[in-house]
Amino acid sequence: MLRPTGAHNNIAIFCETRAEWVIAAQACFMQNFPLVTLYSTLGGPAITHGLNETEVSHIITSRELLETRLKFILLEVPRLQHIIVVDDTPTEWHGYPRGISVHNMATVQGLRTKPENVCQGHKQPMPSDIAVIMYTSGSTGIPKGVMISHSNIIAGITGMAERIPNLGENDTYIGYLPLAHVLELSAELVCVAHGCRIGYSSPQTLADQSTKIKKGSKGDTSVLQPTLMAAVPEIMDRIYKNVMTKVEEMSSAQRTLFTLAYNYKLEQLSQGRSTPLCDNLVFKKVRSLLGGKTRVLLSGGAPLSAATQRFINVCFCCPVGQGYGLTETCGAGTISEMWDYSTGRVGGPLICSEIKLKDWVEGGYHITDTPTPRGEILIGGPNVTMGYYKNEAKNQDFFVDENGQRWFCTGDIGEVHPDGCLKIIDRKKDLVKLQAGEYVSLGKVEAMLKNCPLIDNICAYANSDEMYVIGFVVPNQKHLLSLAEQYLIRGSWEELCDNAAMEEVVLQVITEAALSAQLERFEIPRKIRLSPDPWTPETGLVTEAFKLKRQQLKSKYQDDIERMYGGK
Repeated sequence: MLRPTGAHNNIAIFCETRAEWVIAAQACFMQNFPLVTLYSTLGGPAITHGLNETEVSHIITSRELLETRLKFILLEVPRLQHIIVVDDTPTEWHGYPRGISVHNMATVQGLRTKPENVCQGHKQPMPSDIAVIMYTSGSTGIPKGVMISHSNIIAGITGMAERIPNLGENDTYIGYLPLAHVLELSAELVCVAHGCRIGYSSPQTLADQSTKIKKGSKGDTSVLQPTLMAAVPEIMDRIYKNVMTKVEEMSSAQRTLFTLAYNYKLEQLSQGRSTPLCDNLVFKKVRSLLGGKTRVLLSGGAPLSAATQRFINVCFCCPVGQGYGLTETCGAGTISEMWDYSTGRVGGPLICSEIKLKDWVEGGYHITDTPTPRGEILIGGPNVTMGYYKNEAKNQDFFVDENGQRWFCTGDIGEVHPDGCLKIIDRKKDLVKLQAGEYVSLGKVEAMLKNCPLIDNICAYANSDEMYVIGFVVPNQKHLLSLAEQYLIRGSWEELCDNAAMEEVVLQVITEAALSAQLERFEIPRKIRLSPDPWTPETGLVTEAFKLKRQQLKSKYQDDIERMYGGK
Protein backbone atom coordinates (compact mmCIF):
# COMPACT_ATOMS: atom_id res chain seq x y z
CA MET A 1 0.00 0.00 0.00
CA LEU A 2 1.62 3.24 -1.17
CA ARG A 3 -0.98 5.66 0.13
CA PRO A 4 0.34 7.69 3.11
CA THR A 5 -1.55 7.02 6.32
CA GLY A 6 -1.70 8.57 9.78
CA ALA A 7 -1.65 12.15 10.98
CA HIS A 8 1.24 13.23 8.70
CA ASN A 9 0.47 12.86 4.99
CA ASN A 10 3.25 15.08 3.65
CA ILE A 11 4.83 13.91 0.39
CA ALA A 12 8.20 15.36 -0.67
CA ILE A 13 9.39 16.05 -4.19
CA PHE A 14 13.14 16.29 -4.73
CA CYS A 15 13.55 16.44 -8.48
CA GLU A 16 14.74 18.51 -11.42
CA THR A 17 12.26 20.58 -13.43
CA ARG A 18 10.37 18.19 -15.72
CA ALA A 19 6.81 17.17 -16.67
CA GLU A 20 6.68 14.45 -13.99
CA TRP A 21 7.22 17.11 -11.30
CA VAL A 22 4.02 18.94 -12.25
CA ILE A 23 2.06 15.70 -12.79
CA ALA A 24 3.03 14.49 -9.31
CA ALA A 25 2.18 17.89 -7.81
CA GLN A 26 -1.30 17.91 -9.39
CA ALA A 27 -1.92 14.39 -8.06
CA CYS A 28 -0.97 15.51 -4.54
CA PHE A 29 -3.23 18.58 -4.82
CA MET A 30 -6.20 16.44 -5.90
CA GLN A 31 -5.69 13.87 -3.12
CA ASN A 32 -5.04 16.60 -0.51
CA PHE A 33 -1.51 15.52 0.34
CA PRO A 34 0.66 18.55 1.29
CA LEU A 35 3.60 18.67 -1.13
CA VAL A 36 7.03 19.37 0.40
CA THR A 37 9.32 20.96 -2.21
CA LEU A 38 13.12 20.80 -1.98
CA TYR A 39 15.66 22.27 -4.39
CA SER A 40 17.53 19.64 -6.38
CA THR A 41 20.82 21.44 -5.61
CA LEU A 42 20.49 21.24 -1.82
CA GLY A 43 23.20 19.49 0.17
CA GLY A 44 22.67 16.53 2.51
CA PRO A 45 22.08 18.48 5.77
CA ALA A 46 19.45 20.76 4.20
CA ILE A 47 17.63 17.79 2.59
CA THR A 48 17.69 15.88 5.89
CA HIS A 49 16.38 18.94 7.77
CA GLY A 50 13.43 19.40 5.39
CA LEU A 51 12.43 15.71 5.30
CA ASN A 52 12.67 15.25 9.07
CA GLU A 53 10.92 18.51 9.96
CA THR A 54 7.95 17.57 7.75
CA GLU A 55 8.09 13.89 8.82
CA VAL A 56 7.93 12.67 5.23
CA SER A 57 7.20 9.00 4.53
CA HIS A 58 7.11 9.24 0.70
CA ILE A 59 9.50 11.08 -1.62
CA ILE A 60 9.39 11.57 -5.40
CA THR A 61 12.80 11.92 -7.05
CA SER A 62 14.86 11.12 -10.15
CA ARG A 63 17.27 8.24 -10.53
CA GLU A 64 20.24 10.61 -10.75
CA LEU A 65 19.36 12.47 -7.53
CA LEU A 66 18.60 9.21 -5.74
CA GLU A 67 21.97 7.73 -6.60
CA THR A 68 24.10 10.88 -6.18
CA ARG A 69 22.42 12.66 -3.28
CA LEU A 70 19.51 10.95 -1.57
CA LYS A 71 20.85 7.45 -0.93
CA PHE A 72 23.64 8.80 1.31
CA ILE A 73 21.23 10.31 3.87
CA LEU A 74 18.53 7.61 4.02
CA LEU A 75 19.64 6.37 7.45
CA GLU A 76 19.24 9.93 8.78
CA VAL A 77 15.56 10.08 7.70
CA PRO A 78 13.90 7.40 9.88
CA ARG A 79 10.29 8.04 8.78
CA LEU A 80 10.98 7.59 5.06
CA GLN A 81 9.36 4.41 3.72
CA HIS A 82 8.79 4.84 -0.02
CA ILE A 83 10.91 6.36 -2.81
CA ILE A 84 9.18 6.91 -6.16
CA VAL A 85 11.57 7.37 -9.09
CA VAL A 86 10.16 9.34 -12.04
CA ASP A 87 12.45 7.84 -14.70
CA ASP A 88 11.73 4.72 -16.71
CA THR A 89 13.81 2.53 -14.41
CA PRO A 90 13.86 -1.10 -13.12
CA THR A 91 10.97 -2.22 -10.94
CA GLU A 92 13.33 -4.08 -8.59
CA TRP A 93 15.81 -2.11 -6.51
CA HIS A 94 18.36 -3.61 -4.15
CA GLY A 95 20.87 -2.33 -1.64
CA TYR A 96 18.60 0.12 0.18
CA PRO A 97 18.09 0.12 3.97
CA ARG A 98 15.50 -2.32 5.33
CA GLY A 99 12.05 -0.76 5.47
CA ILE A 100 12.56 1.52 2.44
CA SER A 101 10.88 0.49 -0.84
CA VAL A 102 11.89 1.97 -4.19
CA HIS A 103 9.32 2.11 -7.02
CA ASN A 104 9.29 3.60 -10.48
CA MET A 105 6.55 6.07 -11.39
CA ALA A 106 4.98 3.86 -14.06
CA THR A 107 4.42 1.10 -11.47
CA VAL A 108 2.80 3.55 -9.05
CA GLN A 109 0.53 4.93 -11.78
CA GLY A 110 -0.47 1.35 -12.64
CA LEU A 111 -1.67 0.72 -9.06
CA ARG A 112 -4.58 3.08 -9.71
CA THR A 113 -6.13 0.62 -12.19
CA LYS A 114 -6.53 -2.08 -9.52
CA PRO A 115 -9.92 -1.93 -7.74
CA GLU A 116 -8.44 -2.66 -4.30
CA ASN A 117 -6.28 0.50 -4.53
CA VAL A 118 -9.08 2.91 -5.41
CA CYS A 119 -9.91 5.00 -2.36
CA GLN A 120 -13.66 5.71 -2.24
CA GLY A 121 -13.71 8.36 0.45
CA HIS A 122 -10.53 10.40 0.14
CA LYS A 123 -10.71 13.87 1.62
CA GLN A 124 -11.23 16.64 -0.95
CA PRO A 125 -8.99 19.66 -0.27
CA MET A 126 -10.52 22.66 1.45
CA PRO A 127 -9.36 26.19 0.47
CA SER A 128 -7.56 26.54 3.83
CA ASP A 129 -5.72 23.19 3.60
CA ILE A 130 -1.97 23.21 3.00
CA ALA A 131 -1.13 22.57 -0.68
CA VAL A 132 2.64 23.12 -0.54
CA ILE A 133 5.30 23.38 2.14
CA MET A 134 7.89 25.23 0.09
CA TYR A 135 11.39 25.37 1.49
CA THR A 136 13.07 28.67 0.66
CA SER A 137 16.53 28.64 -0.87
CA GLY A 138 17.96 29.98 2.39
CA SER A 139 19.99 33.11 1.54
CA THR A 140 20.26 33.76 5.28
CA GLY A 141 20.74 30.39 6.98
CA ILE A 142 18.70 27.19 7.29
CA PRO A 143 15.84 26.97 4.74
CA LYS A 144 12.37 27.70 6.18
CA GLY A 145 9.26 25.81 5.06
CA VAL A 146 6.54 28.23 3.92
CA MET A 147 3.00 26.84 4.25
CA ILE A 148 1.00 27.69 1.10
CA SER A 149 -2.73 26.90 1.11
CA HIS A 150 -4.86 25.96 -1.89
CA SER A 151 -6.59 29.35 -1.69
CA ASN A 152 -3.19 31.12 -1.60
CA ILE A 153 -2.22 29.42 -4.88
CA ILE A 154 -5.53 30.26 -6.57
CA ALA A 155 -5.25 33.91 -5.48
CA GLY A 156 -1.62 34.18 -6.58
CA ILE A 157 -2.00 32.68 -10.06
CA THR A 158 -5.24 34.62 -10.65
CA GLY A 159 -3.39 37.87 -9.92
CA MET A 160 -0.46 36.96 -12.17
CA ALA A 161 -2.60 35.77 -15.09
CA GLU A 162 -4.60 39.00 -15.13
CA ARG A 163 -1.40 40.94 -15.91
CA ILE A 164 -0.45 38.78 -18.96
CA PRO A 165 -2.63 39.55 -22.01
CA ASN A 166 -4.27 36.94 -24.26
CA LEU A 167 -3.10 33.81 -22.43
CA GLY A 168 -4.38 30.68 -24.14
CA GLU A 169 -3.86 27.46 -26.07
CA ASN A 170 -1.71 29.17 -28.71
CA ASP A 171 0.98 29.96 -26.14
CA THR A 172 4.07 27.84 -25.47
CA TYR A 173 5.99 28.25 -22.23
CA ILE A 174 9.54 27.00 -21.68
CA GLY A 175 10.17 25.68 -18.17
CA TYR A 176 13.77 25.54 -17.00
CA LEU A 177 13.95 27.37 -13.67
CA PRO A 178 13.61 25.17 -10.54
CA LEU A 179 9.99 24.13 -9.94
CA ALA A 180 10.85 24.22 -6.23
CA HIS A 181 11.00 28.04 -6.65
CA VAL A 182 7.71 29.90 -6.31
CA LEU A 183 8.26 31.91 -9.54
CA GLU A 184 8.51 28.81 -11.75
CA LEU A 185 5.75 26.86 -9.98
CA SER A 186 3.35 29.82 -10.20
CA ALA A 187 4.18 30.46 -13.88
CA GLU A 188 3.56 26.82 -14.81
CA LEU A 189 0.31 26.66 -12.84
CA VAL A 190 -0.85 29.78 -14.73
CA CYS A 191 -0.07 27.95 -17.98
CA VAL A 192 -1.88 24.77 -16.89
CA ALA A 193 -4.94 26.83 -15.90
CA HIS A 194 -5.06 28.52 -19.33
CA GLY A 195 -4.27 25.52 -21.55
CA CYS A 196 -0.80 26.72 -22.62
CA ARG A 197 1.74 24.16 -23.82
CA ILE A 198 4.82 23.65 -21.62
CA GLY A 199 8.18 22.41 -22.90
CA TYR A 200 10.95 21.50 -20.45
CA SER A 201 14.55 22.59 -20.62
CA SER A 202 17.48 23.40 -18.31
CA PRO A 203 19.86 26.38 -17.99
CA GLN A 204 22.58 24.20 -19.58
CA THR A 205 20.54 23.41 -22.74
CA LEU A 206 18.44 26.57 -23.10
CA ALA A 207 20.11 28.33 -26.07
CA ASP A 208 22.32 27.32 -29.01
CA GLN A 209 25.37 28.60 -27.08
CA SER A 210 24.52 26.81 -23.81
CA THR A 211 27.21 24.68 -22.16
CA LYS A 212 25.61 21.27 -22.84
CA ILE A 213 24.66 21.96 -26.46
CA LYS A 214 27.06 20.50 -29.02
CA LYS A 215 28.52 23.16 -31.32
CA GLY A 216 26.33 23.42 -34.42
CA SER A 217 23.30 21.90 -32.67
CA LYS A 218 20.13 23.71 -31.70
CA GLY A 219 19.30 24.75 -28.14
CA ASP A 220 15.87 24.15 -26.63
CA THR A 221 14.53 27.68 -27.32
CA SER A 222 15.39 27.33 -31.03
CA VAL A 223 13.49 24.02 -31.22
CA LEU A 224 10.51 24.89 -29.01
CA GLN A 225 10.12 28.56 -30.06
CA PRO A 226 8.33 29.61 -26.86
CA THR A 227 5.97 32.58 -26.71
CA LEU A 228 6.25 32.89 -22.91
CA MET A 229 9.32 32.69 -20.71
CA ALA A 230 10.28 33.46 -17.12
CA ALA A 231 13.82 34.39 -16.19
CA VAL A 232 15.82 35.60 -13.23
CA PRO A 233 17.93 38.75 -13.82
CA GLU A 234 21.20 36.79 -13.60
CA ILE A 235 20.30 34.83 -16.75
CA MET A 236 19.11 37.93 -18.64
CA ASP A 237 22.28 39.80 -17.63
CA ARG A 238 24.34 36.96 -19.13
CA ILE A 239 22.40 37.10 -22.42
CA TYR A 240 22.82 40.90 -22.52
CA LYS A 241 26.59 40.74 -21.93
CA ASN A 242 27.06 37.92 -24.48
CA VAL A 243 25.22 39.82 -27.22
CA MET A 244 26.98 43.13 -26.46
CA THR A 245 30.33 41.32 -26.61
CA LYS A 246 29.42 40.12 -30.12
CA VAL A 247 28.37 43.66 -31.07
CA GLU A 248 31.85 44.89 -30.07
CA GLU A 249 33.35 42.27 -32.43
CA MET A 250 31.35 43.58 -35.42
CA SER A 251 32.88 45.71 -38.14
CA SER A 252 32.69 49.46 -37.63
CA ALA A 253 29.83 49.81 -40.14
CA GLN A 254 27.79 46.96 -38.57
CA ARG A 255 28.30 48.35 -35.09
CA THR A 256 27.22 51.83 -36.19
CA LEU A 257 24.08 50.41 -37.82
CA PHE A 258 23.23 48.40 -34.69
CA THR A 259 23.72 51.43 -32.42
CA LEU A 260 21.63 53.70 -34.65
CA ALA A 261 18.82 51.12 -34.83
CA TYR A 262 19.01 50.52 -31.07
CA ASN A 263 18.74 54.22 -30.18
CA TYR A 264 16.04 54.83 -32.79
CA LYS A 265 13.88 51.98 -31.47
CA LEU A 266 14.41 53.11 -27.87
CA GLU A 267 13.07 56.54 -28.82
CA GLN A 268 10.08 55.03 -30.66
CA LEU A 269 9.22 52.73 -27.75
CA SER A 270 9.18 55.69 -25.36
CA GLN A 271 6.48 57.22 -27.58
CA GLY A 272 4.47 54.01 -27.83
CA ARG A 273 5.35 53.27 -31.46
CA SER A 274 6.44 49.98 -33.09
CA THR A 275 9.44 49.55 -35.42
CA PRO A 276 8.74 46.57 -37.75
CA LEU A 277 11.53 47.49 -40.22
CA CYS A 278 14.21 47.63 -37.50
CA ASP A 279 12.88 44.42 -35.95
CA ASN A 280 13.17 42.49 -39.22
CA LEU A 281 16.42 43.94 -40.51
CA VAL A 282 18.50 44.41 -37.35
CA PHE A 283 17.08 42.56 -34.35
CA LYS A 284 15.72 39.38 -35.96
CA LYS A 285 18.98 37.48 -35.37
CA VAL A 286 19.16 38.49 -31.69
CA ARG A 287 15.48 37.62 -31.22
CA SER A 288 16.15 34.14 -32.64
CA LEU A 289 18.39 33.40 -29.61
CA LEU A 290 15.16 32.74 -27.68
CA GLY A 291 13.40 31.04 -30.59
CA GLY A 292 12.08 34.14 -32.35
CA LYS A 293 8.47 34.02 -31.08
CA THR A 294 8.74 35.28 -27.49
CA ARG A 295 5.93 37.77 -26.81
CA VAL A 296 6.26 38.16 -23.02
CA LEU A 297 9.26 37.75 -20.72
CA LEU A 298 8.58 37.63 -16.98
CA SER A 299 11.40 38.68 -14.68
CA GLY A 300 11.49 38.02 -10.95
CA GLY A 301 13.66 36.90 -8.06
CA ALA A 302 15.82 40.05 -7.93
CA PRO A 303 15.95 43.58 -9.40
CA LEU A 304 16.65 43.75 -13.15
CA SER A 305 19.14 46.41 -14.21
CA ALA A 306 17.84 49.23 -16.42
CA ALA A 307 20.44 48.46 -19.12
CA THR A 308 19.39 44.80 -19.36
CA GLN A 309 15.68 45.61 -19.38
CA ARG A 310 16.10 48.16 -22.20
CA PHE A 311 18.17 45.63 -24.15
CA ILE A 312 15.46 42.92 -23.84
CA ASN A 313 12.73 45.39 -24.85
CA VAL A 314 14.66 46.52 -27.92
CA CYS A 315 16.56 43.45 -29.16
CA PHE A 316 14.07 40.69 -28.30
CA CYS A 317 11.13 42.82 -29.45
CA CYS A 318 8.97 41.91 -26.46
CA PRO A 319 7.93 43.54 -23.17
CA VAL A 320 9.49 42.51 -19.87
CA GLY A 321 6.96 42.05 -17.11
CA GLN A 322 9.15 42.79 -14.15
CA GLY A 323 7.51 41.44 -11.01
CA TYR A 324 7.93 41.45 -7.26
CA GLY A 325 6.79 38.81 -4.82
CA LEU A 326 8.11 36.37 -2.25
CA THR A 327 7.56 32.74 -1.33
CA GLU A 328 5.65 34.14 1.67
CA THR A 329 3.20 35.88 -0.74
CA CYS A 330 2.92 32.90 -3.11
CA GLY A 331 5.19 34.72 -5.57
CA ALA A 332 2.56 37.42 -6.16
CA GLY A 333 2.76 41.10 -5.30
CA THR A 334 3.25 43.30 -8.35
CA ILE A 335 3.95 42.92 -12.09
CA SER A 336 4.53 45.83 -14.45
CA GLU A 337 2.01 46.40 -17.23
CA MET A 338 3.12 45.10 -20.63
CA TRP A 339 2.88 48.57 -22.16
CA ASP A 340 5.07 50.13 -19.46
CA TYR A 341 8.62 50.43 -20.84
CA SER A 342 9.96 52.43 -17.90
CA THR A 343 12.92 50.80 -16.13
CA GLY A 344 13.75 50.00 -12.53
CA ARG A 345 10.12 49.57 -11.46
CA VAL A 346 8.11 46.44 -10.66
CA GLY A 347 4.63 47.72 -11.49
CA GLY A 348 1.49 48.16 -9.43
CA PRO A 349 -0.25 45.68 -7.10
CA LEU A 350 -1.92 42.62 -8.64
CA ILE A 351 -5.65 42.14 -8.10
CA CYS A 352 -4.86 39.66 -5.31
CA SER A 353 -2.61 42.06 -3.39
CA GLU A 354 -2.51 45.31 -1.48
CA ILE A 355 0.74 47.18 -0.89
CA LYS A 356 1.53 49.65 1.86
CA LEU A 357 4.71 51.17 3.24
CA LYS A 358 5.90 51.42 6.84
CA ASP A 359 8.50 53.85 8.20
CA TRP A 360 11.99 52.43 8.70
CA VAL A 361 13.55 55.08 10.88
CA GLU A 362 16.99 53.44 11.21
CA GLY A 363 17.46 53.42 7.44
CA GLY A 364 16.09 56.96 7.05
CA TYR A 365 13.00 55.99 5.05
CA HIS A 366 9.61 57.55 5.84
CA ILE A 367 6.18 57.46 4.23
CA THR A 368 6.21 61.28 4.46
CA ASP A 369 9.34 61.54 2.26
CA THR A 370 9.07 63.75 -0.84
CA PRO A 371 8.72 63.57 -3.79
CA THR A 372 7.79 59.88 -3.20
CA PRO A 373 6.80 58.07 0.01
CA ARG A 374 9.39 55.45 1.05
CA GLY A 375 9.48 52.64 3.59
CA GLU A 376 9.37 48.90 4.25
CA ILE A 377 7.03 47.10 1.85
CA LEU A 378 4.06 45.27 3.41
CA ILE A 379 1.98 42.96 1.19
CA GLY A 380 -1.56 42.02 2.16
CA GLY A 381 -4.22 39.83 0.57
CA PRO A 382 -5.49 36.28 0.06
CA ASN A 383 -2.13 35.32 -1.50
CA VAL A 384 -0.26 35.91 1.81
CA THR A 385 0.66 32.46 3.06
CA MET A 386 -0.03 30.68 6.36
CA GLY A 387 3.42 31.21 7.88
CA TYR A 388 6.47 29.03 8.49
CA TYR A 389 6.13 25.32 9.21
CA LYS A 390 6.90 24.49 12.87
CA ASN A 391 8.64 27.84 13.30
CA GLU A 392 6.51 30.15 15.42
CA ALA A 393 9.50 32.34 16.30
CA LYS A 394 9.86 33.42 12.66
CA ASN A 395 6.14 34.09 12.17
CA GLN A 396 6.39 37.59 13.67
CA ASP A 397 6.66 39.01 10.13
CA PHE A 398 3.04 37.95 9.48
CA PHE A 399 0.06 39.75 11.03
CA VAL A 400 -3.71 40.10 10.59
CA ASP A 401 -5.26 43.60 10.55
CA GLU A 402 -8.53 44.76 12.08
CA ASN A 403 -10.42 43.78 8.90
CA GLY A 404 -9.15 40.20 9.06
CA GLN A 405 -6.71 40.63 6.16
CA ARG A 406 -3.38 38.87 6.39
CA TRP A 407 -0.14 40.83 5.81
CA PHE A 408 3.57 40.05 5.44
CA CYS A 409 6.43 42.43 6.29
CA THR A 410 8.90 41.83 3.47
CA GLY A 411 12.05 43.51 4.81
CA ASP A 412 12.44 45.19 1.39
CA ILE A 413 12.39 48.97 1.07
CA GLY A 414 10.33 50.56 -1.69
CA GLU A 415 9.03 53.85 -2.96
CA VAL A 416 5.62 54.40 -4.57
CA HIS A 417 5.50 56.60 -7.65
CA PRO A 418 2.57 58.94 -8.44
CA ASP A 419 1.11 56.44 -10.97
CA GLY A 420 0.96 53.71 -8.28
CA CYS A 421 4.03 51.78 -9.44
CA LEU A 422 6.48 50.36 -6.92
CA LYS A 423 10.26 50.63 -7.06
CA ILE A 424 12.51 48.48 -4.84
CA ILE A 425 15.31 50.69 -3.53
CA ASP A 426 16.90 48.86 -0.58
CA ARG A 427 16.75 45.90 1.81
CA LYS A 428 16.87 45.99 5.59
CA LYS A 429 19.15 42.96 5.89
CA ASP A 430 21.69 44.47 3.48
CA LEU A 431 22.27 47.64 5.53
CA VAL A 432 25.61 48.00 7.33
CA LYS A 433 26.72 50.91 9.48
CA LEU A 434 30.41 51.75 9.05
CA GLN A 435 32.65 52.83 11.92
CA ALA A 436 32.28 56.51 11.01
CA GLY A 437 28.47 56.24 11.14
CA GLU A 438 27.64 56.08 7.42
CA TYR A 439 25.00 53.55 6.37
CA VAL A 440 25.87 51.43 3.32
CA SER A 441 23.28 49.40 1.41
CA LEU A 442 25.29 46.46 0.07
CA GLY A 443 22.52 45.48 -2.35
CA LYS A 444 22.47 48.97 -3.85
CA VAL A 445 26.25 48.93 -4.36
CA GLU A 446 26.07 45.52 -6.06
CA ALA A 447 23.16 46.50 -8.32
CA MET A 448 25.01 49.60 -9.54
CA LEU A 449 28.33 47.83 -10.14
CA LYS A 450 26.86 44.79 -11.93
CA ASN A 451 26.18 47.10 -14.90
CA CYS A 452 29.97 47.29 -15.41
CA PRO A 453 30.91 44.95 -18.33
CA LEU A 454 33.99 43.77 -16.41
CA ILE A 455 31.84 42.32 -13.61
CA ASP A 456 29.87 39.08 -13.98
CA ASN A 457 28.99 39.03 -10.27
CA ILE A 458 29.92 40.94 -7.15
CA CYS A 459 29.36 40.71 -3.41
CA ALA A 460 29.96 43.88 -1.41
CA TYR A 461 31.00 43.34 2.20
CA ALA A 462 31.52 45.61 5.19
CA ASN A 463 32.33 45.16 8.88
CA SER A 464 30.63 47.68 11.15
CA ASP A 465 33.91 48.16 13.05
CA GLU A 466 35.77 49.10 9.86
CA MET A 467 35.97 52.34 7.87
CA TYR A 468 35.41 51.04 4.33
CA VAL A 469 33.65 48.56 2.03
CA ILE A 470 35.41 45.63 0.31
CA GLY A 471 34.22 43.31 -2.44
CA PHE A 472 34.45 39.81 -3.91
CA VAL A 473 34.24 39.90 -7.70
CA VAL A 474 33.65 37.28 -10.39
CA PRO A 475 35.20 39.04 -13.39
CA ASN A 476 34.06 38.66 -16.99
CA GLN A 477 36.70 36.45 -18.59
CA LYS A 478 36.85 38.19 -21.96
CA HIS A 479 37.13 41.68 -20.48
CA LEU A 480 39.66 40.65 -17.81
CA LEU A 481 41.93 38.97 -20.37
CA SER A 482 41.75 42.08 -22.54
CA LEU A 483 42.66 44.25 -19.55
CA ALA A 484 45.55 41.95 -18.62
CA GLU A 485 46.91 42.19 -22.17
CA GLN A 486 46.60 45.98 -22.09
CA TYR A 487 48.61 46.21 -18.84
CA LEU A 488 51.07 43.43 -19.82
CA ILE A 489 50.04 41.19 -16.90
CA ARG A 490 50.64 37.53 -17.78
CA GLY A 491 49.50 34.21 -16.37
CA SER A 492 46.74 31.59 -16.45
CA TRP A 493 43.15 32.53 -15.56
CA GLU A 494 43.67 31.47 -11.92
CA GLU A 495 47.02 33.30 -11.75
CA LEU A 496 45.48 36.51 -13.10
CA CYS A 497 42.71 36.37 -10.49
CA ASP A 498 45.35 35.89 -7.76
CA ASN A 499 47.53 38.72 -9.08
CA ALA A 500 47.69 41.82 -6.84
CA ALA A 501 48.46 44.09 -9.81
CA MET A 502 45.39 42.75 -11.63
CA GLU A 503 43.26 43.45 -8.55
CA GLU A 504 44.46 47.08 -8.59
CA VAL A 505 43.62 47.51 -12.28
CA VAL A 506 40.13 46.03 -11.83
CA LEU A 507 39.57 48.17 -8.72
CA GLN A 508 40.37 51.25 -10.78
CA VAL A 509 37.75 50.29 -13.39
CA ILE A 510 35.20 49.54 -10.65
CA THR A 511 35.85 52.88 -8.95
CA GLU A 512 35.26 54.75 -12.22
CA ALA A 513 32.03 52.79 -12.80
CA ALA A 514 30.89 53.53 -9.23
CA LEU A 515 31.52 57.26 -9.61
CA SER A 516 29.62 57.27 -12.93
CA ALA A 517 26.72 55.55 -11.13
CA GLN A 518 26.88 58.37 -8.54
CA LEU A 519 27.74 56.17 -5.58
CA GLU A 520 29.09 57.99 -2.54
CA ARG A 521 32.82 57.66 -1.86
CA PHE A 522 32.18 55.63 1.30
CA GLU A 523 30.00 53.17 -0.70
CA ILE A 524 32.75 52.30 -3.20
CA PRO A 525 34.77 49.14 -2.42
CA ARG A 526 38.32 50.09 -1.48
CA LYS A 527 39.77 46.60 -1.88
CA ILE A 528 38.64 43.56 -3.84
CA ARG A 529 39.28 39.84 -4.27
CA LEU A 530 38.91 38.32 -7.76
CA SER A 531 37.27 34.90 -7.99
CA PRO A 532 38.29 32.63 -10.90
CA ASP A 533 35.20 30.44 -10.39
CA PRO A 534 31.60 31.57 -11.09
CA TRP A 535 29.06 31.45 -8.25
CA THR A 536 26.29 28.97 -9.04
CA PRO A 537 23.59 27.25 -6.95
CA GLU A 538 25.74 24.10 -7.16
CA THR A 539 28.61 25.86 -5.35
CA GLY A 540 26.24 26.86 -2.54
CA LEU A 541 27.24 30.54 -2.83
CA VAL A 542 23.99 31.74 -4.46
CA THR A 543 20.37 30.59 -4.24
CA GLU A 544 18.43 29.01 -7.11
CA ALA A 545 17.30 32.54 -8.04
CA PHE A 546 20.99 33.60 -7.97
CA LYS A 547 20.61 35.74 -4.85
CA LEU A 548 23.86 35.98 -2.92
CA LYS A 549 24.25 33.76 0.15
CA ARG A 550 26.19 36.28 2.18
CA GLN A 551 27.05 34.00 5.08
CA GLN A 552 28.48 31.32 2.81
CA LEU A 553 30.42 33.90 0.79
CA LYS A 554 31.81 35.36 4.00
CA SER A 555 32.98 31.90 5.10
CA LYS A 556 34.59 31.18 1.72
CA TYR A 557 36.49 34.46 1.65
CA GLN A 558 37.25 34.77 5.38
CA ASP A 559 41.03 34.80 4.84
CA ASP A 560 40.66 37.47 2.16
CA ILE A 561 38.43 39.56 4.44
CA GLU A 562 41.13 39.54 7.11
CA ARG A 563 43.77 40.40 4.51
CA MET A 564 41.75 43.28 3.01
CA TYR A 565 41.04 44.70 6.47
CA GLY A 566 44.72 44.50 7.41
CA GLY A 567 44.47 41.46 9.72
CA LYS A 568 46.93 39.49 7.61
